[in-house]
Amino acid sequence: MQADFSVECGPGDPTLEIPWISPDGTQRYFDLKLRPELLLNVEETYNNRELADFLVALNAAQSPYQTAKCDTWTTEQLDAEDAIFGVPVKYGSYVDIIFSSAASQLDFAAHESLASELSAMLARIPDFASAVEFVVRRCYYHRTADMNESEDGFYITLYLSGYGDDEDTAHKNWTIGLAVVRNAMLQVGAKLRQR
Repeated sequence: MQADFSVECGPGDPTLEIPWISPDGTQRYFDLKLRPELLLNVEETYNNRELADFLVALNAAQSPYQTAKCDTWTTEQLDAEDAIFGVPVKYGSYVDIIFSSAASQLDFAAHESLASELSAMLARIPDFASAVEFVVRRCYYHRTADMNESEDGFYITLYLSGYGDDEDTAHKNWTIGLAVVRNAMLQVGAKLRQR
C-alpha cells in the first residue's frame, strides 16, 4: 500500500468549517458521534456499505475521531502518481476527519503526529493496488450560533484510492484499503485514549 502525509495550511489551501452547509443548503454537516442515526442522511453512503461502516467506526463513542465530509468517485483520468499501478481505473474517496476533543481540534502537533504515524504504519502493509494520503489542513470551529466567531484549528483529509483494470477491481482494492485504514486508525485511536 502506498502511504504518505502532507501539510497544507498556507494561504489558498483548502479549509473546512464546522459546522458547514453547502451554498444551496442541500448538504450539511451531521454530528454522527452525537447522533449516529443521522448517517441515514449521508447520501454518499446510500449505495456504499463499506463507506457507511467506516463512518460508523470512526464516529463510535469510544473513537477519538469524528467525520465531517466524504465522497467517492470512479475515474479513468489518472495523475502521474497513479501511473505506478499500471492500470487504467481508479476508485477514489476522501473523508474529512476531526478529533472529538475540542482541545485536540486546535493542536497542530496532534494532527501532524497522527498523520505521520498512520502513514508510516500503512506504508508497511504489503503492496496491493491502493494508495492513501493524509493531509493536515486548517479548520474553523464555530462553537456558538454566531458564524462570524470561530476557533482556528485543524483537520485531516484522508484520500484513499484503489486501482484496477476495471471498476470492479478498483472498487475491490479500495474496499480492502479502507478496511486496512480503518483498522490502523482504530489501533492508533486506542493508544490515544490511553494517553
